[in-house]
Amino acid sequence: MPGPEQTVPEPTVEAGEQRTGERQTGEQRTGESADVIVVGAGPAGSTAAAHLARTGLDVLLLEKSAFPREKVCGDGLTPRAVKQLTDLGIDVSEEAGWLHNQGLRLISGRRSLEFDWPELSAYPGYGLVRRRADFDELLARKAASVGARVVERANVTGPLLDERTGRITGVTAKLGEERRPVTYRAPVVVAADGNSTRLSVAMKRYRRTDRAMGVAYRTYFTTPRHEDRYLEAWLDLRDPGDPARRLLPGYAWVFGMGDGTANVGLGVLDTARTEVDWRELLRRWCDGLPPEYGYTPDGVTEPIRGAALPMGLNRRPHYADGLLLVGDAGGTVSPGTGEGIAYAMESGRYAAETIVQALARRTDRGRELALRAYPQALRSAYAGYFALGRLAADLLGRPRLLGAAGAAGLGHPALLKVAFRLMVNLTEPNSKDALDRLLHLLGRVAPGK
Repeated sequence: MPGPEQTVPEPTVEAGEQRTGERQTGEQRTGESADVIVVGAGPAGSTAAAHLARTGLDVLLLEKSAFPREKVCGDGLTPRAVKQLTDLGIDVSEEAGWLHNQGLRLISGRRSLEFDWPELSAYPGYGLVRRRADFDELLARKAASVGARVVERANVTGPLLDERTGRITGVTAKLGEERRPVTYRAPVVVAADGNSTRLSVAMKRYRRTDRAMGVAYRTYFTTPRHEDRYLEAWLDLRDPGDPARRLLPGYAWVFGMGDGTANVGLGVLDTARTEVDWRELLRRWCDGLPPEYGYTPDGVTEPIRGAALPMGLNRRPHYADGLLLVGDAGGTVSPGTGEGIAYAMESGRYAAETIVQALARRTDRGRELALRAYPQALRSAYAGYFALGRLAADLLGRPRLLGAAGAAGLGHPALLKVAFRLMVNLTEPNSKDALDRLLHLLGRVAPGK
């Protein structure tokens, strides 16, 4: 297990100096101090920054890249994510560039069933599709529009620590192409810097090895079905080059983008007990798509890219010593489905609400007590549902059980209905649907650790 990165505080940029490579949006303020620093302008970080800034707090949102920038993702957003977007006041109409979808198509064997998103009091009855490069920039600009100071090309190199208490008091960073050293200070810092999360590692927050990790690979190809109103998931993922045709612990997807292309990819748990070239597997799997999809190797518009999926709250503690972990930095990807954007945005909101309450306290002790509520908020929201997902991940990671499940027929309509409900995590306690009520109850009472 790697130890913490060693960091040396860099000289502070004086107020008023020109900051080479730094681009700021929103209200301009002098100085390098803030009420809150958020490291990483992905969905979790930008959501946290927006909610914080809307309350009047001085927020620095530091992004190591410059927008637009690419991220590996399926680009599909469930109604959980739509709710977070509308709560931020973002226009999600089709006129604003979003492709709406009405549900999820599950394919297993020769069976294909379509399930519409449920119409619930808490969530809208539609999902969205949008490319991550555009999506992430839109969220960051939203944060800027409500007052957050967004600093691009700010590569955070490590934490500033109080030598007496070990508490984080800010971060050091390198700005722009010249990598000019700068110091930012704040009493509270949010780590939203993704799966690698250098800031968390430097603060000795290591990944739990008893939590499943996943991998995702995706590309884009031109297709006449680019305006498909259903997200599509192929559940019986097998390697066409494997003579045994073993079922793999994951699924493949095809999401129409509405721009003449589709995002096609696969997500697999690292519990697979075999060496697989995932890029080559995706190529072979695409070759087997139905002719009406129009897939050909010549139609591929982008190279295959991959990324790790940190799942099941796999890095802890989510709060200690002034640092909160959100999104991939805290492992908020669903172990059952690999869905990450909705939970990343929700965790950013939980963190922001916690910080607002903490900074309103009059004493250090009061602020600390309030900040300690954040991990409990995550456990209350996700522990049960993620425990169910980890159970499914454990079962899917066992080849013999996979084979038995495949033989039993994953395409049975009743099993597909249960799979849909588990995957989307859209339930209400007072639903008239018995399965909905059962899954809601299981998601609340399943033991989470």
